[in-house]
Amino acid sequence: MRDSRPADACPSTARAGIVDVMTIDVPDTALAREAAEYVRDTAGPLLYDHSARVYLFGALQGRRRGLGFDAELLYVAALFHDLGLVAGHRTDRRFELDGADEARHFLLGHGVDAERARVAWTAIALHTTPGIPEHMEPEVALVTAGVEYDVLGIGYHDLPADARAAVVAAHPRPDFKRRILAAFTDGIRDRPDTAFGNVKADVLARFVPGFVRTDFVTTILDSPWED
Repeated sequence: MRDSRPADACPSTARAGIVDVMTIDVPDTALAREAAEYVRDTAGPLLYDHSARVYLFGALQGRRRGLGFDAELLYVAALFHDLGLVAGHRTDRRFELDGADEARHFLLGHGVDAERARVAWTAIALHTTPGIPEHMEPEVALVTAGVEYDVLGIGYHDLPADARAAVVAAHPRPDFKRRILAAFTDGIRDRPDTAFGNVKADVLARFVPGFVRTDFVTTILDSPWED
């Protein structure tokens, strides 16, 4: 497995004593600091803390799986993965694409090469598409692993309780289940067609009165083809 972690990635001094006990490096490069500041200021504490946890849980799962990964790239992709839910950063497309495009633009604008930017784009674009990311680049796999751990509790017992506690101490999650579902709802309710064939349909069905799922079977049967 490759390990392309930047040589200048190092533990963040701001979280010394919390994250360091897990020996997980929080990248402290100029790129990482600017990405964190941008997402914190743009997305607010709910999505920023969630995204930081996604990085930490993803990195922990990567270590458990024996994966070599680019910590700086994983960090930036994790930070940007939900930016497409935020007002001012939404289009009429899937929110995952909005966040992926924002991350790619940010990375290219900071001199990151196109291949690394592509990996970050892919990691964000596929983070709600289970079963595929785990077979791709480590950074793609681990953004999804971090999201699944923090939001769905998938692999919850893969990590020790003290590691979970340390991550949550660094980036708290008060009332997280209710608040993240509200963020999903607010971020996609005006583009319901983007929920077809993915998990966002479950969110809209639960929280948006009058939402009707687009049914895959009905779409096939009602297509203009004669047979």
